[in-house]
Amino acid sequence: MEVPWEEYARLALQEKLPTETPEQNADHFPPVLRLLEKRQELAAADRGLRAQKEVYQATMAALKRRREQLEQKEQELKGSFVRFDRFLQDAEAGRSRALRRAEEERHRAGRLEAEALRLRAQLEELRGERARLQRRLRRLEPCARLLGQALEQLPEFQEVPELVARFDGLADTRAALRLAERGRLAELEAARARLRRLRDAGRDELLALGQRRARLQERLEAARARKLQWESKWIQIQNTAAAKTLLLGRARMSVLNLFQLVCQRRKQPPALDVDDTEGQLEQVKLFIQDVSATLASLGQAKPAAPAS
Repeated sequence: MEVPWEEYARLALQEKLPTETPEQNADHFPPVLRLLEKRQELAAADRGLRAQKEVYQATMAALKRRREQLEQKEQELKGSFVRFDRFLQDAEAGRSRALRRAEEERHRAGRLEAEALRLRAQLEELRGERARLQRRLRRLEPCARLLGQALEQLPEFQEVPELVARFDGLADTRAALRLAERGRLAELEAARARLRRLRDAGRDELLALGQRRARLQERLEAARARKLQWESKWIQIQNTAAAKTLLLGRARMSVLNLFQLVCQRRKQPPALDVDDTEGQLEQVKLFIQDVSATLASLGQAKPAAPAS
């Protein structure tokens, strides 16, 4: 294992330094001599360290070269192993490819045989189709002559396919128009159905509105009758209220007159408000009670007089 240079130098310096302590030489050498001796020891240790460093570097360089040689040999061995393994893999792959090619050849032969059978069947179908087309061609040959004659009479068309394409376009347009017409007829029928439903709903609504109008008219007549009844009652109530108001006014005037008579009788000024009818009645009531008590006392005193 590689040792760091700093650790190696520290160990070598410990070996070079003297083992005696400063206390042991303190009595034999003065400080200047001890300082010079220490400097010499340090210089010697430094030279020894440089020499050991050079030896260490040379040793490490030799170890590095040896390691590189070993790594190179290891790489060469790995390359040999890899080439040998690749050789074995290539041999196995060649054997597998040979087996696979043989299997593919067998499958290919089977597919070619099946394809040959399919092509024979297809050839028979094409022959039948050719016979059918020939029969159809003979059957359509009069139509072809008719198209040729029509092409001669229509100079705007140069070839029969143009005429056929024009006819196909007109046929498609006619089919589209028929389809659109059917759609419009369906929409018209749906609109008519909606119109019938709306008319029926309108008649039902008119009938319901007529019935509601009749009920409202009946309620209006009943309300008018109740109005006349309540108007007559209101007039009667007003008349009754006027009569009672007149009677109340008369009663209040009578009470006021009685109160004023009571005040005159007592020879006191009226101390109550003119509109305080209840207070006036209370004063009249008290006066009547006083008069009644006086009359009662007088009625008791009259029979006692002859006895005396």
